[in-house]
Amino acid sequence: MKSAWMLVAGASFAAMGVFVKLGAQWFSSEELVFYRSVFGLVVISVAVLWWHGREAREHLFGAHFLKHLSRGLVGFIALMLFFYSLTRLPLAAAITLNYTSPLFLALAMPVWLKERPSLLQYLSVLLGFVGVVLLLRPWQPGGDVVAGLAGLASGLFAAWAYVHVRQLGKLREPEWRTVFWFTVVCSLGAALFVGHERWSPVGPQTLPLLLAVGFFATLGQFSMTRAYKRGQTTVVASFAFSTVVFGALLDVLIWNDRLPPVAWSGIALTVGAGLWAVWLNEKRKTT
Repeated sequence: MKSAWMLVAGASFAAMGVFVKLGAQWFSSEELVFYRSVFGLVVISVAVLWWHGREAREHLFGAHFLKHLSRGLVGFIALMLFFYSLTRLPLAAAITLNYTSPLFLALAMPVWLKERPSLLQYLSVLLGFVGVVLLLRPWQPGGDVVAGLAGLASGLFAAWAYVHVRQLGKLREPEWRTVFWFTVVCSLGAALFVGHERWSPVGPQTLPLLLAVGFFATLGQFSMTRAYKRGQTTVVASFAFSTVVFGALLDVLIWNDRLPPVAWSGIALTVGAGLWAVWLNEKRKTT
């Protein structure tokens, strides 16, 4: 089943989240974004050299270089916010907030895609954000509201990045070029954020963690690309939410971190609304 590649991506992204949380003991979220991006940049650069040989440089820029930089910048902001929330929230909660992107996409369709959402799409957005409120429980003292808002904002910027990817696809830009410039922008952007004096030392204990973050992020990226390219979009999007399930299992197994029932209700409502938004969007395309 071609869409099942998304299960590989879901497990990979959840594993990446685990190593991000573990790595946060030694590294800032900006440093973790940097090492995650550099690993992906090395992999995609080797692949481009393998495919194009000496002509690789001629294939890097294309006719829509500025659009790639814009997509890279938006994706970089989403990644920075997501990693920040990962280091401070339970894994399943941070992932769920990041996966609110279909809700933001439906909400912003008039501006970003020049399309008018249906009433059902607006309803899916409303239900999704009710789920977010139940998940974050801002009325309870001691919660990290800033990390929660960062996770939610990562979903907004992830939706904006998706719009860029969709536009680049219509321009017939190859996927590898989009991924390449995304990793370039993220590597440079994270390095600028860290600066010259804030780099944490890398040693035998921490190097495997950094390599694991990069490996699982890259594996997830390529698996997701393969799934969307070969599988049915609605099914693939449904499997994408498996990351939340994997994250919840790893929360319990590694940190014994159990969310209360009201938070699980919020996760279920947010995921369900996200799936509904995806289904409504795909149905809209076929009518």
